[in-house]
Amino acid sequence: MIELPVLPTTVIGSYPRPKWLKELVKAAKAGRLGKKYLIEGFNDAVVAVVKEQEEVGIDIPSDGEMRRDEMVEYFAERIEGFKFYGPVRVWGTHYFNKPVVVDSLRRTKPIVLDEFKFLMKVTNRRVVKVTITGPYTIADWSFNEYYKSKEELVFELAKIINEEVKELEKAGALFVQIDEPALTTHPKEMEWAVEAINEVTKGVNIKLGLHVCYSDYRVLAPYFDKLKFSQFALEFANRNFRDLTYILRKLGDKEIGLGVIDVHNRKIEDINAVVRAIRKALRVVRPEQIYVNPDCGLKLLSREVAREKLRVMVSAVKVLRRELRRKGIETIELRTKV
Repeated sequence: MIELPVLPTTVIGSYPRPKWLKELVKAAKAGRLGKKYLIEGFNDAVVAVVKEQEEVGIDIPSDGEMRRDEMVEYFAERIEGFKFYGPVRVWGTHYFNKPVVVDSLRRTKPIVLDEFKFLMKVTNRRVVKVTITGPYTIADWSFNEYYKSKEELVFELAKIINEEVKELEKAGALFVQIDEPALTTHPKEMEWAVEAINEVTKGVNIKLGLHVCYSDYRVLAPYFDKLKFSQFALEFANRNFRDLTYILRKLGDKEIGLGVIDVHNRKIEDINAVVRAIRKALRVVRPEQIYVNPDCGLKLLSREVAREKLRVMVSAVKVLRRELRRKGIETIELRTKV
């Protein structure tokens, strides 16, 4: 049995890249830096951001996704059957290379296994979070020129991700989070989308979380019982905790990854406001059902702001842990089964 402190603190996945790493990436893309130097830069950046998370008191860190420019492109580059025609604009001046499925998809080698192994070498935490972009979001943000339907494509991607998760489990991973920000964007597809995403969980015996952000949670909530994940990591701070009570009442016995930090606002949260938000959740679900995290990835913030926001989050949790300790609640068990 693996124990964690009650109200475990974690991140969703991404963390701001150090400025020097951004310069290395630019140099590498321009052909001015060799691959081995870029790899060394990525590794050094992981060490830096993991230590930063540990120093502010995060219980379950990630590697900050230091090696990933974009959440869909990164995985499509590592799955055979995809190609890229060129960049498309996401918003403002932000672009990404939109993947195109042109052949049968195949996983010919591990995708994030080495990331996990390196992370475990540089952290003092026993439990870390490994993040993988989910099959529905990869398909929804790609062009399909091969499969007969989007549904068929999502199922194929789910099988590939399932293989990756099983390999992570063999390597000792305890907590994998599947990121599905696109999941509720097409409500009429929810029935088969949920069935497809569940393919990721088959034969897996470690903790699986599902992260869905900036979405219509009233579309998602009716499927909590059908989704074979033990935790749903959702954003609430950005929406001023609207629908929180409704969502928690639909949760049943599953866990909530409670988003209490707004990653799209540079203003540092007030510790008392974060305490109140967690208390609101505690009035609806048991303490052991709550993990505490930011709304989403922190990559768009500066490191200084991201670090301070996490420090406030951890400080708020410490206030509530003292209260729970007086009730005899200090630790929880890491749940690995639905």
